[in-house]
Amino acid sequence: MVDLDVEAVRKILDVNVVSAFSWTQKAVRAWMRPNGGAVVNVASVAALAPAPGLGAYGMSKAALRYLTEQLAMELGPEVRVNAVAPAIVKTKFAQALYAGREAQVAQAYPAGRLGVPEDVSAAVAFLLSDAASWITGHTMVLDGGSTLVGHLG
Repeated sequence: MVDLDVEAVRKILDVNVVSAFSWTQKAVRAWMRPNGGAVVNVASVAALAPAPGLGAYGMSKAALRYLTEQLAMELGPEVRVNAVAPAIVKTKFAQALYAGREAQVAQAYPAGRLGVPEDVSAAVAFLLSDAASWITGHTMVLDGGSTLVGHLG
């Protein structure tokens, strides 16, 4: 990490942490403070432990995880704040992590497959729903069991 450009790190923090903070601040001020609601941030399993090549990204997602907990404490009980922390999900953004070797990468997952966007959207929908009304400050790991076997990604 010490060889990274400081401006690149600043941009990663801006995109992954500051933008979530700013959006939440605006939503709370405009609607949620008097009316209640729920926020779900998108962290990553990279927030859970250091991993080669993911230092700045993981640091930003760990900061987002902490922000989630801090805001849950400060905004409750009117507003619940949670996060999801997916491992590799089959999206264009993550394609470089599995392209041409999906079966090999999926072998590291006890569930036997990579995530799909619907896995994440279902968890987000649950956390936003009344069924999750007693959950706040939680980061739900969505990883097909990969962190159970020490695989972050």
